[in-house]
Amino acid sequence: MRSWKNHVRGELQQRDQTEKLPFIGVFTSLSQMEERFEFRKTCLDDVQSKSLDRGGREVGKDTRLLQLQLRESEHLAEKLSQTVSDLTTVLYLKEAELQYWQSRVSHFRQEALSLAKGSNAMKATLSEFEYTVECQSKELAALRTEQKGINQALEQACREKEELLQRWMEEKREEADRLNKYNAAQERWQRFAKQLKKHLHNARTKEFVPIVTSSWCGEAEMSTSVIQRINNTYRDTTMSKL
Repeated sequence: MRSWKNHVRGELQQRDQTEKLPFIGVFTSLSQMEERFEFRKTCLDDVQSKSLDRGGREVGKDTRLLQLQLRESEHLAEKLSQTVSDLTTVLYLKEAELQYWQSRVSHFRQEALSLAKGSNAMKATLSEFEYTVECQSKELAALRTEQKGINQALEQACREKEELLQRWMEEKREEADRLNKYNAAQERWQRFAKQLKKHLHNARTKEFVPIVTSSWCGEAEMSTSVIQRINNTYRDTTMSKL
């Protein structure tokens, strides 16, 4: 059942597609024939009325037919002249429209050429920018490598600085220790010298000699020189240790 309906539906659709255009031509021809028939009828009535007005005599059939053809030819000529006038007007309009579209086409062609030139210029600029970006990327990579080396050298310099600072601090500490030892030794020697001087002074006061002999002066000078020699020897020893 479905196949039969589908077949009929397909045949009807094919008929509509094939016969639609011929029907349009038939309708156009029919309207033209009706218009021509109406005109012939009007012309025939007019010819008959005129033939009757001429003295009450009826004109022959050939004459009426000729008059009818003449009127029809005049009508067709008027119609053709009107059609020619309409076609001329349409032709002028089409020519004007054609010129307008030609100007538009030339304008669009010029615009397309300018756009093509702009596109080529933009492509060239883009290629230059790509080359510049590539060069800058290479320079950036080189700068990053150089920065990495500089950072490594800076870290090495910081380590060396720390080592030198520690070494300098140790040397300053050792020098401070030596100075402290030297100052302590100087203080001990000064105390020893004071005690020795005090002892000599006490020894001098205990012994009362009214006349100073040369032997006592020699002993005093000898004790003073001995003290000075001991002081110089201790000082030299301490400086050599420092």
